[in-house]
Amino acid sequence: MVSQQTKEKYADLALRKGVNLQKNQALMINAPLEGADFTKIVVRKAYEMGAKDVHINWVDDELTLLKYENAPDEVIASYPDWKVQLHDSFAEDGAAVLNIRSTNPDLLKDIDPTRVAKANKAVAQAMKNFRKYTMNDRIAWSIISIPTGDWAQKIFPDKTKEDAVEALWDAIVKIVRVDQEDPAAAWDAHNETLRTAREILNKKDYKKLLFRAPGTDLEMELPEGHIWKGGSAVTEGGTTFNPNMPTEEVFSMPHKYGVNGTVSSTKPLNYGGSLIDNFSLTLKDGKVVDFKAEQGEDTLKHLLDTDEGATRFGEIALVPHESPVSQSGLIFYNTLFDENASVHIALGKAYPTNLKGGSAMDEEQLDKHGVNDSLTHVDFMIGSEQLDIDGVLADGTTEAVFRNGTWALNVK
Repeated sequence: MVSQQTKEKYADLALRKGVNLQKNQALMINAPLEGADFTKIVVRKAYEMGAKDVHINWVDDELTLLKYENAPDEVIASYPDWKVQLHDSFAEDGAAVLNIRSTNPDLLKDIDPTRVAKANKAVAQAMKNFRKYTMNDRIAWSIISIPTGDWAQKIFPDKTKEDAVEALWDAIVKIVRVDQEDPAAAWDAHNETLRTAREILNKKDYKKLLFRAPGTDLEMELPEGHIWKGGSAVTEGGTTFNPNMPTEEVFSMPHKYGVNGTVSSTKPLNYGGSLIDNFSLTLKDGKVVDFKAEQGEDTLKHLLDTDEGATRFGEIALVPHESPVSQSGLIFYNTLFDENASVHIALGKAYPTNLKGGSAMDEEQLDKHGVNDSLTHVDFMIGSEQLDIDGVLADGTTEAVFRNGTWALNVK
């Protein structure tokens, strides 16, 4: 059974290295009701660290499902103004935001995908201003996960709910380095490794990346002035934080009009409580022109129909196959974990911070530089031990970046 001491260490890590909570700073937490005990530990530690206020937005899968099953369409397709104002007020105050994501991957599998799509779009439209604070690193934010029963049993279907939760706790603790004597120091060392990788890629300044694997033959142009990031980030005010825990990626942006070919998924995508699996996308001049999926094709269609930007790519992230998440041998059905086991791409909005001067540009300027905009940003996994990636340099020469799913460049 996971110890109280371990939970305390995890909560401390999330506050110190996740959002890097400052004295007299407010903290907003989005948390599952099933994880109330752990969330209370986080709240107590936040106040001990000098937080001036801690607000919890509770999420409950059972209540969410009841709403989708029973609420009228006009409710499903709307988002309350008071929730928007709540988030905006905390962001304007410079609060840190900690997301604890632990949703049942099959929660909405029997719900009409149209209703789910309407709800997702309503949230995205309503929260557009708040998202500018996070995607431009104006405030510190972080995403972590804790086990919940239904999610744990999806990963460990042969175990009882109690045993599955314990098994998932064990996996998470190792992957986020909480099992180490000094988790904060371990994260400092890990961030230094990712910093080295992104610096090498930034010096290379590739014009294109070429992806080859079973079901994947893709050419991806990178915008002029693109920046590779990864590991820790820094707010506009100078606070260092870790947006994702775990994180094993270095990432940048594709040119929104410069992607051609076909790419295939290698892991299931949990999108809005429904799974999309064994799918492929074909792109021409940056836009998805064809797609198919063995599972969740209707859900994929609704995702692509979100807006024009949802049919284009906003992120490319490189993750070696030997990452701790990949080596666990588990499929987590949770993008926070699965994306850190695999090279992945995001449909939808790009991070303006992945372009030199991008945070100061308006939408028209970003578009001219090839930066994609959308209401959505959804990562899907394309990496495996069979993936090769080549980089095309400014002089047209090509060199190996990944071979057999891992770095061909000396990034360590």
